Amino acid sequence: MIRVLLADDQSLVRAGFRALLDAEPDIEVAGEAADGEQALEGVRALRPDVVLMDIRMPVLDGLAATRRITEDPALSEVKVVMLTTFELDEYVFEAIRSGASGFLVKDTEPDELVRAVRAVVGGDALLSPGVTRRLIAEFAARSKEPAAAAGLAELTEREREVMTLVGLGLSNDEIARRLVVSPLTAKTHVSRTMIKLAVRDRAGLVVLAYESGLVRPGWLG
Repeated sequence: MIRVLLADDQSLVRAGFRALLDAEPDIEVAGEAADGEQALEGVRALRPDVVLMDIRMPVLDGLAATRRITEDPALSEVKVVMLTTFELDEYVFEAIRSGASGFLVKDTEPDELVRAVRAVVGGDALLSPGVTRRLIAEFAARSKEPAAAAGLAELTEREREVMTLVGLGLSNDEIARRLVVSPLTAKTHVSRTMIKLAVRDRAGLVVLAYESGLVRPGWLG
């Protein structure tokens, strides 16, 4: 059973998400929070698998709450998905760099929300990959010359190739087809790459792929 914590200052939004998620046989809403402080308390007490975290909340905003969660070793298994009103929100990039596993726009289709919760728990794909790639590309295009990421030199040639494909938004299955290997092998390469680079998940790997220059904005097509 996938346990979810809902953190949003709008009760109607929480009620809508709860009704949708609780209707799924493999998902349950473990708790709710109306601000960032409540979210932190709920995460520490309930240890959910996923937190759906609104960016803008009173007392403590979603970004600060996310950083506190992702910086706490005791909460390393908790995945945070940021919720935003607009696709290209300037805070989303910072959220991903803070350790969020991805983001969703609040008006996303119901089936996409459910699929996203399952995906982030499985660690298989970055949420809203097309929008996320465009956003990260926008920031990468504004940045100066790429800096070498710590640990990049330790990657094998295949791991660098896999990191590039993750940066382009490919799932494990897509990487497997591209490299003509099994999905399990692709997943193993991704996991080893994340360990070597000390990132929590694929979202962090995507950011590093851009920042290190393995992926360039113009490659998105």
